[in-house]
Amino acid sequence: MTPPAIAKARLIALLVPLALLGGAWGSQLFGGLYPCEMCHWQRWPHYAAVPIALAAFFVKQPFMRATLICLAAASVAVSGAIGVFHAGVEYGWWPGITGCTATADLGLSDADLLNSINDRPLIRCDEPQWTLLGVSLAGFNAIISLGSAILIFALVGRRRAA
Repeated sequence: MTPPAIAKARLIALLVPLALLGGAWGSQLFGGLYPCEMCHWQRWPHYAAVPIALAAFFVKQPFMRATLICLAAASVAVSGAIGVFHAGVEYGWWPGITGCTATADLGLSDADLLNSINDRPLIRCDEPQWTLLGVSLAGFNAIISLGSAILIFALVGRRRAA
């Protein structure tokens, strides 16, 4: 039987990246908020966390299960750290390290590709597209991801200390 603290940690390690990815994709597809390059960077660790956390549901050995949960939490924390950096760029605390990018369909001819690029919005990494109470999406990702990772590590650590 899986201890309750580990079961909670495992569930959080799976649901948080799924929810944040769902929110990111939902805001992109339905809200018209196209991601900048750093927004994409924040998604990759969540993509990694999902299968790692999912694997923790199928592992019977307690040490391996806890290791997978901690790896998923570390991936979530990496996304949060990228979110802190991105939010800092948006708030002007430090300069960004990337140029602004626009998405394009690479299956087009050169002329159509240029038109495709020109027809798409240029998304700047240093200007938030949306905020709530002064917190951007990158800021919310940082808060939720880092807070969740801390909670997951605490739950796994609580079980290991017991």
